[in-house]
Formats: sequence, C-alpha cells, structure tokens
Amino acid sequence: MRAALLALLLMLLPCARLHAATAAADRWLPLERQWFDDVGMAEGLPHSITTALAQDRDGLLWIGTMGGLVRYDGYRVQVFELADAAAAGLPDTYVRSLLALPDGGLLVGTNAGGLARFDPQTGRFRSYPVGPGGTGNRKIYALAADGDSGVWIATDSGLDHLDLGSDRIAPVDTGPAAPRNFAVFQDRAGNLWLGNDKGLFVRYAGSKAFVRPEHPAGVVDQVLHDEIWAVREDAEGRLWVGSVQMGAIYREANGSWRTIPGFSGYDGTARQATVRDFLEVRPGRMWIATDGDGIVTYTAGDADTRVLDHDTSLPSSLPGNSVRALLLGRAGNAWAATDLGAARSNAGANIAFPMLPSSDLAHSLANPNVRSILVDARGRIWLGMASGEIDIIDPLTGTVRHLKLTGKQLRRDVQSLAEAPDGSIWVGTQGMAQIDPDTLAVRDAILPALGDSPVLSLLRMGPYMLIGTYNGVFRYDSRNGQLVHYRHVAGQPGSLVSDTVRQIVRVGTAVWYATNNGISVARDPLQTTGFVNLVQHEGDAASLPQNLVDSIAVDTRGRVWAGTLGGLAMLPHGNDPPYRFQHLGTAAGLASDKITALLPDDDGNLWVSSANGISVVGGQSLRIRNLGVRDGQHISSYIYAAAARMPDGTLLFGGLGGLTVVRPLWRGPDDPQVPLRITNVLVNGHPLPFGRLPGDRGTLALSAHERSLRLDFALLDFQGSQETTYSYRMAGFDDGWIEVPKGGTPSAIYTNLPHGRYVLHLRAVPRGLHARAAESTLAISVAPLWYETLWARLLAVVLLLTLVVLLVQMRTIYLRRRALQLQKQIDVHTRELIAANRRLDLLAGTDELTGVCNRRRFLELAEGVRRYADTAPACIALLDLDRFKRVNDEFGHLAGDAVLRATAGVICQQLRAGDLVGRYGGEELVLCLPNNSGAKAMEIAERIRVALRGTRTWHEGRAITITVSIGVAELRPGEGMTSWLSRADAALYESKHRGRDCCTLAV
Repeated sequence: MRAALLALLLMLLPCARLHAATAAADRWLPLERQWFDDVGMAEGLPHSITTALAQDRDGLLWIGTMGGLVRYDGYRVQVFELADAAAAGLPDTYVRSLLALPDGGLLVGTNAGGLARFDPQTGRFRSYPVGPGGTGNRKIYALAADGDSGVWIATDSGLDHLDLGSDRIAPVDTGPAAPRNFAVFQDRAGNLWLGNDKGLFVRYAGSKAFVRPEHPAGVVDQVLHDEIWAVREDAEGRLWVGSVQMGAIYREANGSWRTIPGFSGYDGTARQATVRDFLEVRPGRMWIATDGDGIVTYTAGDADTRVLDHDTSLPSSLPGNSVRALLLGRAGNAWAATDLGAARSNAGANIAFPMLPSSDLAHSLANPNVRSILVDARGRIWLGMASGEIDIIDPLTGTVRHLKLTGKQLRRDVQSLAEAPDGSIWVGTQGMAQIDPDTLAVRDAILPALGDSPVLSLLRMGPYMLIGTYNGVFRYDSRNGQLVHYRHVAGQPGSLVSDTVRQIVRVGTAVWYATNNGISVARDPLQTTGFVNLVQHEGDAASLPQNLVDSIAVDTRGRVWAGTLGGLAMLPHGNDPPYRFQHLGTAAGLASDKITALLPDDDGNLWVSSANGISVVGGQSLRIRNLGVRDGQHISSYIYAAAARMPDGTLLFGGLGGLTVVRPLWRGPDDPQVPLRITNVLVNGHPLPFGRLPGDRGTLALSAHERSLRLDFALLDFQGSQETTYSYRMAGFDDGWIEVPKGGTPSAIYTNLPHGRYVLHLRAVPRGLHARAAESTLAISVAPLWYETLWARLLAVVLLLTLVVLLVQMRTIYLRRRALQLQKQIDVHTRELIAANRRLDLLAGTDELTGVCNRRRFLELAEGVRRYADTAPACIALLDLDRFKRVNDEFGHLAGDAVLRATAGVICQQLRAGDLVGRYGGEELVLCLPNNSGAKAMEIAERIRVALRGTRTWHEGRAITITVSIGVAELRPGEGMTSWLSRADAALYESKHRGRDCCTLAV
C-alpha cells in the first residue's frame, strides 16, 4: 500500500510542479511585456508600411508592403518590384494579400494590378488576366485555401476561385452578398465564410448559396452587419470575426456567439479600431490585429483584454500600431505586419523574460539599473536601483510601486537590501535607510555611526544585521543598538582578508564574506577575528581562480560555489575543510568568466549571471548551458550580487538594463527542429531560381565554366541572429571549418573552384538552453573543361611523352651533328697536328743546310736498320769532302754551304728510296745502305764519288769543283752501332791516306 502511494506521489509530483510553474507564469502575465524585433527599412524593406505575410514551403518569410514584395531569411532582404522589359516582376507594388502554395510558389494579391503567381522554378511572376478568364477586379483583398487544390479570391467586385491544377479562375456566385468582399475563409467543416461591406455571409458545406449566419440580436447583430475585414478559426473550432468599427466577436463550435469584453460593439460613443486579422498564438490565446490600436490579446472566456502597442520609451515594443496582418511561423514566431515594418515575437511564454522601464509605470520599472534584490516575507520583490530609486513588485496583483530615497540617500545607488526582524526593509546605500513595510515611509541615516560609508552588502542573522562596506564589516544588534566594527588588519592573517565586503552569506552555521581579495570564513558567526581566509595561490590549481569574489551560494547538494572575476569555483564538500576548489570557466562553456551572482534552483542546478548573460550549471553533470534570446533573455550584462529567489522557485537577476525573471520549472512545448536552409545561390554571379535551390543532402551540378559559387544559408527560426554561430567546410577543398564572423551574413563563397566532386557541410550553433545545432550537407560537382577531362589528360600525357621523345631525338640528332662537326674539327686539327708534328719532327731530324737527316735522326734510323739486319746485309758509308777548308777560305762560308747542298743533292740522286743519308758533322756525310753487301755498297760509293768529281758548284760566277773520300763498312752479325761507325770511319781515313778522292771498304 505504501509503495502504491509512493508511486502515485512520484507520478503526481511532476504534474504539481508543472502546475506551479504554470501558475507562476500566469502570475507574471501582467508584468511580462511582449518583446518584438522589427524588420524595417533599415534592414532593406522598400516601404515602411507592411501589409501581408506568408511563409513558403521552405520556411522563408514573404512580406508584402505598399512599395513591393520582400523575401526574408532572417539576414537578407530580397525585394521584388514592378515588372519591366527585362524581368517579369509584380503588376503592382502595393501588395494586399499573400498565400503560400504547396509547390513552393506564392500567390500575390495587389491593390491595382490583380493577382500574380510566383513560379519558384523560374524566379518570375506571372499575372492573371482581369475580366473573363481572370479575376473580377484588379483589387485583391484576401486569399484563402479551399482545403483541396484551389484558392478563394476576394476582390473589390466579388468572389473568384482559382484551380491550381488547371490554373484557371472562375467567378463564384455570392447571391445577395455585396460585390465588395474584404475577407474570405473556409473552415474545417467546409463552410465558406465571406466578409464584405454588408456584413458576414456563409455558404455552408454542401450548399451553393451564401446566407447570413444565425445570430442573436444586439451587439452580435451590430457587428455582423458592419463591414467585415477578418475571419479566422481557432484550434477549438471557434470562428473569430472582426469588423471595421464594431470590434470583434467569436462563435463557439456549438454555434453560439460570444462578445469580447470592451471590444465588441461601440465603446460608449466611440468606434472600435478596424480589425484586420486574427492569430491564435497558443491554445485559446488570440491576437487581434487592429488598424491604429496595436494588437488586442484575448483568451476566450476571460473578463478582459490586454493591448500590445507601441511604447515610445520601449524600443522592444510593437513598432507600429496599425497592424494589417498576422502570421504564426513554424518556429513559434508570431509576425505582425505594421505601419513601421514587420515585427517578430515569441508567440508563447519563455523560461525567462525581462522587466524594463516603460511609460506604463504600474507594470514596469522606474530605472534600468537593478543593483540589489530582496524578496520579503510577504513575497513582495524589492528592487534597489540607481539614483536612490526602489521599486516594489507585487506578483499577486501584478503591479509595481515606485519609491525614492530622501535626505542623504537621495540619488545614491541602492546596493543592498535586507528584511529586519520587525519586517522593516533596511536599505544599504550611502549609509543606511529604513522603509516601513506597510506605509512605505522612508527613514534615512538610521545608523549615524556609519556616516556616509557606502553599504555594499547586508545579511540578517537573528537579531543581528551584518553590514558590509568599503571599510570592513559592522555588526548591528537590533536589541540594544550595539554596533561592532571589524576589518582587515595588515600583518594579522586572522583578520578579514579585505575591507571591501561585497556579499555576506550564511553557509550552514558559518558566515562567508566575499571580498575583493578573497573569502573570509567565520566558523562562529559572531567572531570578529580568527577568520579562515581563502585566496588565490599562484601555481595552486585548487585555490580560488581569482581573488575578486562577487557572489557565494550553496546548492541543494551542499556544495559551496563562489563566483569570481576569473570564473566559477566549487567546493565539492561544502563548508568542510580542506578547501580545495574545482574551477569552471569559459573553457567549460560559461558565457563569461566575470561572474556576478549565483542562485541554486530546487533541482540542484546553479544559475549564474555574468558580464555576458546567464548560464545554468547542471547539478549532477556540471554541464553548462547559456541562456539566449530564444529563452527570453534580452539583458546581457548583470550587476554583482543582484539576485534573489522567490518562494515558488522563480529566480531574479538584476542587470544593466532591467530585471530578468527566470522560471526554472517552466517547460515549453517541444519545438520542431528548425531547418538550416540554403536561401540563395549565385553561380558566376547569376542567381539560381528559388525552386532549384538544393535542400539538405541535395546536389548541385556546375558546368565546366561555372567556377564561382556563393551560397547564402540561414537557420530559419528568425531568432537570435547575432547569437547563432555559423560555419562551413567544403570537404575535398577546405582544410577545416570556416567560421562566419559575428554579425556577418552567413555565406559560403568560393571562386575559381577546381573541377571535381565536393561535399559542402553547413553548420549553425544557436545559443539557448534547448537550442540544437543544425547541420546540412550539399553534394557539389564541377564539370571539367575539355582540357581537364581524363581523355584530354591522357592525350596530354601521350603528347608530352611524344614531345619528350621528339625532343630527345632532336637533341640526339643535334648532338650527333655537333659531334660530327666536332669530330671533323678534331680530325682537321689532328691532321694539322700530325703534319705540324711531322714538320717539327722533320725539322728536329733534318739538317737545316742540306735538307738531309741530321746526325741524331740518322743514328735513330740507322739503329733501326741495324736492329732488323739479321737476315739481310747492310752497309754504312762515311763521306768527307776533300780540302773543304780551302773552299771556305778561298770562296767563303756561303760558297762552302752551297757546295754542301750540292753534294747532298748529288748523293740523294744516286740512292734508292730505302737508303738513308745524313750530315754527320761539318763537311762529313753518312750513308746507310740496307740490303746491300759490301761490294754492292762500294759500287754505290764509287758512283757517288765519280758524280761529285764531275759536279761544278757555281758561286758568284765562279765554278767550284770538289772531290770526296769514302769509307764503307758492312755490318757484322751482332755488331753495335758504335763499332759499325768506327770501322767506316777507319775506312774513310784509309781513303784519305791513299790520296783522297777514293773509296775504301773496311775489313
């Protein structure tokens, strides 16, 4: 039984918590201002007055204006204007109505140009005719789907129907209904509702006639007989009807009609603003667009309405009060077409929302800088602000009261707040002030001993009030008024670690002091010295990451957290020593290391405000997530220790700009995964038609000459554009991810892309608690130019090889020709060298005077004859001119030279080709006669002697005769050259002794 009860309690607990969270959210409803982001002319709209809205099949927003049509992806505005000779554009720039088509196209109803259809496959508009086969009038007021494959068209001259399949328009008989039709709508039951200048008419399903719907008399009848400009059906089947001056009413699913308090019929004698459109932003919650009064919000059955309008003091309010159209986007955005641009807001509640100053003082703050927060025992929220202002928020009534300090505290920042035991509110500013909780009367300077010391922090502890200042800590005893002061004392390690005490926190039974130079821990709350001081120690990773500590908190697991100027520090064992901190900073995912305030929630998570937003640390996993605008966070920077928690778990953070309210238990609907889309493609500078844009895992084929590519892409939730990080990477081309710079439009640009196959990866990482990263891939193929194809490359390789071979051959031929030329030159030079050598050799071996061999040359040749004369005889003959000295003396040396030359000539005439002749010295000549015996040699010698005796040599007209003595010696076997010559010389001397002019053979 107990187990069953426990299981039942566990099942009911989430429901109870969800109910509590819902109740808390509803409690804040009067104080929660709708936050709008606008798209106006600064973003590129052609006209400030926006008139129509539609979201196409791919999720892009189309905005109609009085000056053209706009396609918007959250970053880029593409404007379509009048058609001209070069482009098939709009027939009229004043767009009255839009309707997205299933094929990704769009129907555009204009004010004076009729109906046009946008073809996504060509990127062009095509206008339908006006008249037979077309619309009944050029002014198109409204377009509505017929639930099948057609569209209802309300014009200034009746009602038409467009068959999307056949693309034909046919008129619809409206019977007694007026020709001027402003609104048309077909409900889920198939009933066709028509609003015109005579009121509301309906053609029930199965009928062909329009009739007035049944309704009661009175206000409902007045509204239904007014001009009807808007008709819509909500999720519960209620039909909402808006008129031109009688406000709006709605019809329940059972057919009964209901009025809207304060917005049905005349408001006294005043007329209501014209209702232009309806939008169900969440179940049962209807937005009513008016022409001049902004947006009226109403939930069926409520007793009153709320108005969302433009507040000149609040830039985040609705930009304009004339709202002509509303649209609920697929990502949960509510869009409004106003006279000052299109506005976007989160349609549902969020986990967080800001409270800001505005002209509605009863529901807003008096000052944007919230420096301290206190939740008193009654559940009221006290906000200490700049310039001595204090706001009191009552969540029960949903109102805000404003106080101002007086006296010395006038215009002084309120930096701390605390509730005294008697319920009064103590205010830390320049000194101390006190506020009566009932009358709200203010007493200034309640502790004169503090003087003008700025009070930074307050902590009530029983009857005591601990007061942190720039001059240490004061402890005030409310029972006797005693004030004890303790501070940092140089040289005393047990004193306060610093005089600047920024926050005082109760941790178990101890008191922790956060200062600008570390933390002082007092085990005894009343001690004034002997503190355990925790500071940063260089090189000690388990000490504080930074000494300036702004906030301390204890979570539900008993862990102590410290927020410093260098990140988060956490003590896993809480207040128990040793104090060894774990650090968490930006590397772990925090939005900033400059921590300002800490608040734990009931689930053990820690909420952290910083100089760059709010983060939450998972209680068990320590996983860090950062709030973003998608979560309702619109204040980016927060003030130290300005935080408080309400009894229902709601968290409050004070910032530079206002108050952020966080509802940790809030659980919104599961948002669908937002697509990351390619919204525009330029190939070689030419745009690709929208219908040909590739989707996720799509393909894009580029021709050989298409090498320049630009792809624009966006996460189509239209939220937090500056908080979304985009990156891209072309696999096969890029080395890594390329991040789009913050503030830049997400685009991937490639120029001179080589041919080949690539995969482009796109990534969007949004900021937010439940935000999910989105990725998309695109296969890209770039065709090769003819010279980049495989066959061209193979041909190039063959040609290259052929060229190499040809070059080698040409080089070889050239080298051969060059070698031949060189060889010829070498041969010529060789021959010349041989001839020169021969001449040199001849000169070296020839007697210059006679032209016969000189002695050295003769002996070399004769030695050869001697060496090879073993098989044949050989002889040497020495010749000496008789009385040659007398010739020189009588005729002169020149005559003697002439005689020698003549003698040599005569001898050469008598010799054979193989015989040798040489000048042996002076007037002596020598002969070597191979293959001749001694007898034969004597014959030759005798012939020479006779020839010389008969020879006359003429010199200067005088004849000279000469005789010769010859000695012949035949080579003996094995005889040396010296011996051989000696025997010939001896024979020569024998001839001289015999009287000269004779020949002698040596024996």
